Amino acid sequence: MSTKWLTVSLFKRSVIALMSVSLVFASGCSLLPKEPEEEVLPEIAPAQISKKPEYEVTTATLETKVQVIGKLISLKEETLFFTLDNKNLKELYIKVGDTVEAGQVIGELDVDELTKSLRMERLSFKKEEIAMKELLRDRDEMDPTDFEERQIAFEEKRQKLVDMEEEIAKATLVAPFTGTIVTLNVQKGDLIKAYAPIAIVADTAQITAAAKLSKTELEKVAPGMEAVVNMNSIGTFKGKVKTLPIKAEDPNNGGGQPGEPKPERPEDFLIVSVTDMPKGLNRGAPISISIITSRTENAIVIPPSALRSIGSRTYVQVVDAEGKREVDVEVGQQTATQIEILQGLTPGQKVVGR
Repeated sequence: MSTKWLTVSLFKRSVIALMSVSLVFASGCSLLPKEPEEEVLPEIAPAQISKKPEYEVTTATLETKVQVIGKLISLKEETLFFTLDNKNLKELYIKVGDTVEAGQVIGELDVDELTKSLRMERLSFKKEEIAMKELLRDRDEMDPTDFEERQIAFEEKRQKLVDMEEEIAKATLVAPFTGTIVTLNVQKGDLIKAYAPIAIVADTAQITAAAKLSKTELEKVAPGMEAVVNMNSIGTFKGKVKTLPIKAEDPNNGGGQPGEPKPERPEDFLIVSVTDMPKGLNRGAPISISIITSRTENAIVIPPSALRSIGSRTYVQVVDAEGKREVDVEVGQQTATQIEILQGLTPGQKVVGR
C-alpha cells in the first residue's frame, strides 16, 4: 500500500517538474528580442543597350533656298525733301493716304524774309535799269573801260535777283508724279533741314515684293530664279527674281547730308515679280521670300544623322540581312532635314543613325 502510493507520488512529481521546465522555456522565449526578418532584395535587371535608329534610303525633290524677310514696295516711288536749310514748314497740304497729282503743291517753307528782301531788291533794280538806259545813250561819250565796269555791276544785280527768285522757289515742294502719299515725316511748324525726308509718294498700282539681302545671300541668287512669297494673312504666291539691287556709287545718291542715311529707292532692293499679285495691297507690309537657288528631282536622300565622316572620308552604316557594314558615299545638296547621296546608296536600303 505504501509502495503504490510512493510510486504514484513520484510520477506526479515528475510530471509537475516537467511542466515547470516547459513553462520556464516558454516564458524565456517570449522575453528574448525578436530576430529581424530577412530583407527581400529587388531583382536587378541587366542594362539594355539602346538600339540606334534605322532609316530607309528614299527619293525626294530636293530644294536649296535662300530665305529672307522683305516688304512690299512700289516700283515707282520717290522720297521728297526740301533743299533749303533751317526753315520752318509754313504750310502742309497733304496727309498720309492722300492722292496727289503731278505738280501739286505738297508744302511750303517760311521764306517771308526772303520775299521782302526780293521785293526791295526789285525796286532798287528798277532805278538801276533807268540809270542803265541813260548810260547806253551816253555810251559813245564814255571811256570804254568805265562803261564795261558799269555794265558788269548792272548784270551782277540782275543775277542777284534771279538767285533770290530761285531760292524762294525752293521753298515750295511739289509732287513729281501722280501717286499716293504713303509716309509723312513732318508736321506744320517743324524746323526743316535740307534733304531731310519729308514724305514718300508712290504709285500704288505698281506694288511688288522686295527685300534687302546681305552680301553672302546676294552671291547665291540670280535673276530668273523661282521664288515663293508669303504675305501674312493674304496667302502664298509664286514668282521669280526680277532684278538685283544696284550698288550706288555716290554715298549721298538720292539726297541727304554726308553721314546721314540716304532715302530708300526701289533700286536698293531685290525685286520679285509675283504671279497673280493681289490688288489693294499696302506698301510697306512685311513679307517673307524663299528663293530657290537649286532643285533636284528624284534625289536619293538620307537624314543628316545617318551621315558619318572621319577625316576626308564620308560614309554610312548600311544594315541588311548580313548585318552592318560601312559604305563610302558621295554627297550632293544638303538641307536642314535631308542630304543628297550622289553615289554609294540605292533607294530601299537601310542606314543606321547616330
